[in-house]
Amino acid sequence: MRGIRLLASSVFEPRNLVLSALLGLCAYAALTGLMPTGPRITEAVEAKPVTQTTGPSVSDRNVTRAVTYLMKREHLSKHPLDDEISRRGLDLFLKSLDNMKLYFNQADVDEFNQKKNELDDLVGAGDISFAYTVFNRLLKRIDERVALVDELLKGDFDFAADEVLITDPDKLTYPKTPEEARARWTQRLKYDLLLLKAEKTAEKKEGVAPPSNEDPKERLKRRYHSFAKRMHQTDSNELLEMYLSAITNGFDPHSTYMAPASSENFDIIMSLHLEGIGAQLKVDDGHTVIDKLIAGGAAAKQGDLKVGDRVVSVGQGDEGEMVDVAEMKLNDVVKLIRGRAGSIVKLGVMSPAGGDLKIIKITRAKVELKESEARAEIIQEGKKSDGTPFQIGVIDLPSFYMDMTKARDGTADFKSCSRDVRRILDDFNTKKVDALVLDLRRNGGGSLTEAINLTGFFIEDGPVLQVKDPDGRVQQYDDTDRGILWKGPLVVMTSKFSASASEILAGAIQDYGRGLIIGDSATHGKGTVQTMVEIGPQLFRTSNPQDLGSLKLTVQQFYRPSGDSTQQRGVLADITLPSLTDHMDVAEGDLDYPVAFDKVQATPFNRYDNVSPNVIGSLKEQTTQRLAKSMEFQKLQKDIERYVEQKAKKEVPLNEQKFMARRAELDADKEEEKTFEHQANGDGDDKVFKRNYYNNEILNITLDYLRLLGKDKVAQAN
Repeated sequence: MRGIRLLASSVFEPRNLVLSALLGLCAYAALTGLMPTGPRITEAVEAKPVTQTTGPSVSDRNVTRAVTYLMKREHLSKHPLDDEISRRGLDLFLKSLDNMKLYFNQADVDEFNQKKNELDDLVGAGDISFAYTVFNRLLKRIDERVALVDELLKGDFDFAADEVLITDPDKLTYPKTPEEARARWTQRLKYDLLLLKAEKTAEKKEGVAPPSNEDPKERLKRRYHSFAKRMHQTDSNELLEMYLSAITNGFDPHSTYMAPASSENFDIIMSLHLEGIGAQLKVDDGHTVIDKLIAGGAAAKQGDLKVGDRVVSVGQGDEGEMVDVAEMKLNDVVKLIRGRAGSIVKLGVMSPAGGDLKIIKITRAKVELKESEARAEIIQEGKKSDGTPFQIGVIDLPSFYMDMTKARDGTADFKSCSRDVRRILDDFNTKKVDALVLDLRRNGGGSLTEAINLTGFFIEDGPVLQVKDPDGRVQQYDDTDRGILWKGPLVVMTSKFSASASEILAGAIQDYGRGLIIGDSATHGKGTVQTMVEIGPQLFRTSNPQDLGSLKLTVQQFYRPSGDSTQQRGVLADITLPSLTDHMDVAEGDLDYPVAFDKVQATPFNRYDNVSPNVIGSLKEQTTQRLAKSMEFQKLQKDIERYVEQKAKKEVPLNEQKFMARRAELDADKEEEKTFEHQANGDGDDKVFKRNYYNNEILNITLDYLRLLGKDKVAQAN
């Protein structure tokens, strides 16, 4: 097929206009459906005009036919496009639009379900008119709910009542009557008001930002009106992406149609460079707000734009007219701000503290996403027998990135993580670093080629993984670069967020006995490989086909050299450390319709002597003794117990006293929000390896490992 790229895809992928985790996580409340907040998006390349339509176009029909043809012919499962996929697709589409069952009525869903066995036939013929039927009904219901919100906010709420808000969608039903809808929204608004009060209290206590003096009810009113306006601004490309992705997700969670804008953003993420001002934006109660400035970017260098500033207008060039962006859809604001390096953009901004509107002029430039590339640090810790400290080299690798466009075009110096890590390891060898800690805790995957290349740095030669295609044929992928770049002791840090390409590396390292795996009890469990297929070249056999987006299509399942798949099982840690992430519902098995676990025959390879059951047993014993004496880990264990208890209830108290007590003690939703923020942005500082009790224990284990190995620190294959 023309226009394809192979990748061990990230577990976090662009899915729709509401949630785009790979491009920057929205507030966790949006994940649970409790708040109509928008995503954060990093502005990128040149703006393209948005075309809005009231119904499917000829292009939509062609794209739909191409996507369904590719799914039927090339998908790993060989699952037919049948009534089962139709039912799954409808379920996923409704979830993507109204996960918490707040907007649609039961009668709406009953009407939609009359088509539940027909969508396969319709999309197979290129007909997506059903998507418009459902979405237009959603818009009607949103308008009705916003009117209800306005009415309810005029009254008073009883915060002394002992009631709860159910947060598990599976326990909820769609409202059958106006009275049921009213009761549901009364609870929702009570939750919103309690949350605003808790946030305002936290702002005052922490002094992180001046607390808003705006009436909370007015703030909520503006929030829901803004949400309704943004939903009404949904264009045909976004609706096509949502609907086709619901159908493709019926095959597996990672087969996704990306409209041109999402496909372009995906390329930016993988290549780690963009052109623009270097800012990450978010929607906050209807306002476009600067969420983050990228170090070294044009905005950071210019110096006037600050995190928290509200963007109210955008103009092009020195003399361009300022366009009001109040309550404009975030994607559209991004398209106005981004542009080619060397061009000028003017931003009209308001400070969060208030004051006059100021116009900031910024010259766009190329931005290297340094915070998303491999970073390294050498830590001196412990003492050797001669009294000098051990040198522990740490590499933080957020993704297996590669500039696929330049690699495909044959550019010699394209960006890749293996090239960056090679330079780091050369430096570590020169400086005689004693042990290496590779941090993959927030690495959601990336390029399959990069995962193979990087794994080869730690083994002499041999298989890195095996791959099975839809016809059951198994192909072996070997380390083709003989020799070991890093021969010393190796520790790999993982979590439930370590996925796909991360699991390829961790699984091979564990199979070869080449290093220790430390972290959550298991990694994410994504053991499938995706191909990025550009739709334009499938339809138009020309040298410059129309950009019609891409299909990220699951075409293979990968297996460790030992023959085990990582699918739904992940890579089990040699040493498990307590963490909240180990108990979050973020693994592959928690997703809808994942590919099943299976095995293939093991392939021959030579093991190393760096890890043995005796070594692991001794390290576990020493770790257990330290954790038992650690006040921080004891507190963490209590927090984990409270978290698990709260999650099991799947409800939030709406009694003010109980609500505030829960947040003061430990709030499950708040903890998950912080975790997702870290997944997207790291620790938010320049440190590669933040010194806290968890990371200190990683260093303790690494030192124990060094001492156990003694003089046998150099990797030797059996």
